Amino acid sequence: MQLDLELQLERARELVGAHLEGPVAAEPYIQHVEYDPDLRRWYVRFTCDGRDATTIYFDLHERTLRYEVYFLPMPGPRSGTEPASRSGTEPASRSGTEPADPRVDVYEYLLRRNHSMYGARFSLGPDGDIYLVGRVALEHLTVAELDRIIGVLYELTEQWFQPVVALAYGTRDRPLARRWHQGVMSDSRSLVEAPHEQEAER
Repeated sequence: MQLDLELQLERARELVGAHLEGPVAAEPYIQHVEYDPDLRRWYVRFTCDGRDATTIYFDLHERTLRYEVYFLPMPGPRSGTEPASRSGTEPASRSGTEPADPRVDVYEYLLRRNHSMYGARFSLGPDGDIYLVGRVALEHLTVAELDRIIGVLYELTEQWFQPVVALAYGTRDRPLARRWHQGVMSDSRSLVEAPHEQEAER
């Protein structure tokens, strides 16, 4: 049994490494691909339209390949007394004398997105910031599945990054929001920073 797991793990490492460091790295939208053998982790950094770049962290575990994107730092309470107005499927406005806390609206917004998402989900890391995370069992891991994962993370980042920035920072933090919209802050982490692992991850 242990030998079978080790063989499966080695095959997965070869498949992921060959594809990410070969065909994927050659794509024009890919800025950088790097592998850390000590952590069994790949870093895939790609260009976006809505921000200057995003990095996918692929972590190879005994039975799964886990992937993660640092999406956005969670804001703190605003200094104003009323939240920005919203419409449609976004949370309804609230009134009161306490400072508006955009985190509640962001939580609801992301949970609504999670309800219909497939292949990845929004999550809060131990630091309280927002991540896109997912995993695939090694027995289901193929080149086509790797391409699908990259495509899903790219699409979700492009589709939801700007709306979440606007909801989280709004008009009361115009300088910070503007920096995000211009893509200056990218994913706010260097390639050597580790993603947030869950305990007893397999």
